[in-house]
Amino acid sequence: MNDCIFCKIANGEIPAATIYEDDEFRVILDLGPASKGHALILPKEHAANIYELPDELAAKAMILAKKMATKMTEKLGCDGFNIVQNNGEVAGQTVFHFHMHLIPRYADDGVKLGWVPGTLTDEVKEEVLEKLHE
Repeated sequence: MNDCIFCKIANGEIPAATIYEDDEFRVILDLGPASKGHALILPKEHAANIYELPDELAAKAMILAKKMATKMTEKLGCDGFNIVQNNGEVAGQTVFHFHMHLIPRYADDGVKLGWVPGTLTDEVKEEVLEKLHE
């Protein structure tokens, strides 16, 4: 896409702090990091979200996330790791080019990711099971 900022970054048209690159992906440091080392996996091929991403590229993105998380944990000495991928505005997606957040976690880093656990009621369970088994 001509006006997609992540397409331009992924394909080298806009400079970025690149920590990894291959023929299909560029991994860059996030300009608004949640923690030290927060990075983004950007496919060079445009897809707005996971729904549009070809299966093969989705699989490669997860393999790359594992590779990068392993290396970043070793080199940065973090205590844990979040891999986050948002789809749709209501889910927190702000740039509509598929990307994965690699967020190194450190003890007492103050990063807040999560939710308050609810309760799975029998009614909701049955509704969901029925819809997903159609």
